[in-house]
Amino acid sequence: MTILRMNRRHFLGLSGSAAVAAFLPPRAFADIPTGKALHGLSAFGDLKYGPDFPHFDYASPEAPKGGTFNFAPSSWVWNQNTDTFNTLNTFTFKGDAPPRMELTFDTLMASALDEPDSVYGLIAESATLSKDRRSCTFKLRKEARFHDGSPIEAKDVLFTYATIKQKGHPTLRQYLAGVEKVEATGNREVRMRFVEGRGPNAILDAVAVPILSESWFKDRDFEATTMEPVLGSGAYKVGNFAAGQFIEYERVEDYWAKDLPVQKGFNHFDRIRIEFFRDRQPQFEAFKKGSIDYREETVSKNWATAYDFPAIQQGKVIKRTFPKEKRPLMQAWALNQRRERFRDPRVREAIALCFDFEWTNENLFYKVYARSQSCFNGSDFQASGMPTPDELKVLERYRGKLPDEVFSEAVLMPVSDGTGRDRAQFAQAIKLLEEAGFERKNGQFHDRDGSKFALEILSNSEAFTRVYNPFVQKLRAIGIDASLRLVDASQYQVRMQDFQFDMVGMALQFSPTPTQESLAGMLGSESAKVPGSYNLPGTEDPLIDALIADIGKVSTREELVATMRVLDRYLRIRRDWIPNWTTANHLAAYWDRFGFKEPKPDYGFPVETLWWIKA
Repeated sequence: MTILRMNRRHFLGLSGSAAVAAFLPPRAFADIPTGKALHGLSAFGDLKYGPDFPHFDYASPEAPKGGTFNFAPSSWVWNQNTDTFNTLNTFTFKGDAPPRMELTFDTLMASALDEPDSVYGLIAESATLSKDRRSCTFKLRKEARFHDGSPIEAKDVLFTYATIKQKGHPTLRQYLAGVEKVEATGNREVRMRFVEGRGPNAILDAVAVPILSESWFKDRDFEATTMEPVLGSGAYKVGNFAAGQFIEYERVEDYWAKDLPVQKGFNHFDRIRIEFFRDRQPQFEAFKKGSIDYREETVSKNWATAYDFPAIQQGKVIKRTFPKEKRPLMQAWALNQRRERFRDPRVREAIALCFDFEWTNENLFYKVYARSQSCFNGSDFQASGMPTPDELKVLERYRGKLPDEVFSEAVLMPVSDGTGRDRAQFAQAIKLLEEAGFERKNGQFHDRDGSKFALEILSNSEAFTRVYNPFVQKLRAIGIDASLRLVDASQYQVRMQDFQFDMVGMALQFSPTPTQESLAGMLGSESAKVPGSYNLPGTEDPLIDALIADIGKVSTREELVATMRVLDRYLRIRRDWIPNWTTANHLAAYWDRFGFKEPKPDYGFPVETLWWIKA
């Protein structure tokens, strides 16, 4: 399943990564010096790298440069689409842009992928926190410039922030939700003021916004779909492309930041090429022939049975796993509560009971996957067992408001008998639907108006039909008029953006330090009404809004963990998202001509900027 990176780190992290770092000792923004120009910022914990660090530990400054890397992206951001593209403008709601357009732009600060929540100056030479900690002043580097040679100045930062807040993609707008005001205090100096109660953690999101050229957009429509590359400043620029077929990113030889500590030792390929396929199988065939260098497998059957072609047997292709990042991953189904029949959590629980993971894993997944339990799977934010003392401190503020179940054992997904026809689970699902007010006549549930209770699962991948079909059959067995709708990439994107679905699957990956802004973009009440937002279920709950606001006020990682776990407990009871399956590893395959450092990064895995062609 393609992963949507719903956070700043995927963008900032394209600078590089690869060393192991545990969570750092608790220390909040409140302890960071004010009135002092700093080379980096960290939400919690001391910065790993000092002011004069030469490069990140996971960088490879001695690696050779050159060659072409042709890969199949398994992740994307904003309006990007891994199946096709019809615009090179990745900053708006309109159109489908190709993945990795972000490689062509720089941000104020760059993320360290061996730390959970630290950023270091890129376009910004320094950051100075005000005494009241509600504003931060960024001094821009003299050498920072766009690809046409024009300098990056304060006016460009102001234009970017103002335009994106008004017209940008909903996710980018969410990055700036905590920013109250941005003003120029000089040609190369910008002061950012944060909304009361939203900073300074809001800095981590705000510095992730790619900086655009004001003069370039002077005579252009920011919201237009266009095949003209937007002027950038990053390590790569758009090269050859054919809409919907392929795109190449060319390394900028005189890239202004190539010798900065945050960029040194990355971006080794002369060209990065992405070819587009409407389905995974043709992509796999292209990989087998050598047209694609690297891909991650998302179909368990392929992983278990299809990697036996000659290049594998001859040792020319490597099949291996890399551990996934220490970041919250949510892979789940969303039931659209904008449609009345899905608003009762008992309905959502009944539908969840009809997915027999145990049978599916044994018979279809080749035991490759584990059951996902949480919206924050694989992280410290995943609740388990009874609430800890720290969690109880948070919970007590909501006693009498949150359901009593939140104060008990964390809810787990149902476990079937593995037969594919667990009668007890079917009976429980029927009971829940009846309790929710739906009438069952002749084995068929009906809505309150007498029409059949229908459920359409939306998908854009032929590969997942073998998983969905048994699910559909089980839903029909209890009396739901279930069906699977397979659409092409463009239709899928439009229907997702307009929330035109009953049920859809999605994988979203959060930052290691989720912010109020990023969580509100997926779970907050306001985002439910914003077309193109990641609040696919249409969640609107003042208690969730309050917990998200609490997360924006934490001052230590311990407080963050406790509050996130409480949020997780409540989300599991609501079942806005139904967790399905997960794996602890990237299932990777690549042609054996690349060098890379090991171990891989703890908080990111951008192979396109970390790897190189072996000499």
